[in-house]
Amino acid sequence: MNIANKILELKKEKNAVLLAHYYQYPEIQEIADFVGDSLALSKKASETDADIILFAGVHFMGETAKLLSPHKKVIIPDLAAGCSLADSCSASDLETLRNEYPDHTVVTYINCSAEVKALSDYVCTSSNAVEVINNIPKSIPIIFAPDKNLGKYLIKETRRDMVLWDGACVVHEAFSFDKLMDLIRAYPFAEIIAHPESEPHFLKTAHFVGSTAALLKYVQTSNKTEFIIATEVGIIHEMQKAVPHKTLIPAPTDEDNTCACSECAFMKVNTLQKVYDCLLNETPEILIESTVLEKASKPIEAMLEFSYSIK
Repeated sequence: MNIANKILELKKEKNAVLLAHYYQYPEIQEIADFVGDSLALSKKASETDADIILFAGVHFMGETAKLLSPHKKVIIPDLAAGCSLADSCSASDLETLRNEYPDHTVVTYINCSAEVKALSDYVCTSSNAVEVINNIPKSIPIIFAPDKNLGKYLIKETRRDMVLWDGACVVHEAFSFDKLMDLIRAYPFAEIIAHPESEPHFLKTAHFVGSTAALLKYVQTSNKTEFIIATEVGIIHEMQKAVPHKTLIPAPTDEDNTCACSECAFMKVNTLQKVYDCLLNETPEILIESTVLEKASKPIEAMLEFSYSIK
């Protein structure tokens, strides 16, 4: 029996659900119960009746699942699967910023630690960030953390002045504008679609900007047949399954790596073998201190209630 089938058998035996982010390796996506972006997977984590949630993603995603299902066992394949964006914003530093702007409401992007979420008034994802910001009365000033590029995009979209945390995703800042121009010349009819974590000058060139799930939907509904995709290359697996007849080109990066595309090294820490070992041994387990869990779960639950209301 191959390792994928062993994982499927273990899932049945242990009443476990496997959630996988779009940026995981294709072989992990193929055996997952649910594949999605952070918002969709957050919803699935809150709805599942499984005893064990195995989250194939990065650490903050496992924490989010634990916040929504505190009485379930949440495990991830490798604790080293972190996030450069989450690492850029510590709870102590955010608390210092809050004290500098005591009249501001704190909105944090879901790509942050549970301790940071515990200091937040609202949490958002790239799928619902515009709606979350627009739902806050204009008379209330806002601190937005930790992604400055998403924050700049939100300022443009909502026309709200916000204090921005100086953080960014290394994956979405790796794109090469000069190489993009070369690619546009090679594919003059291709549409550029980009995740809002990308740098502002990159977003200005895009025909469409949206969350991972929104990018996937766009290539399915657009009448165009060629797309240059500015986000982590893992999404192309699911996109190509949905639109096998269309040409999908990863946006180029400054670094000349094996795929000439932007890969999240943290997401790629997870492997099929690690997924199997994790489920077999039920470790590493995500554990959150009770006080942090109680505080951090509130803005997450509020976000999900809000996202359901605008669905």
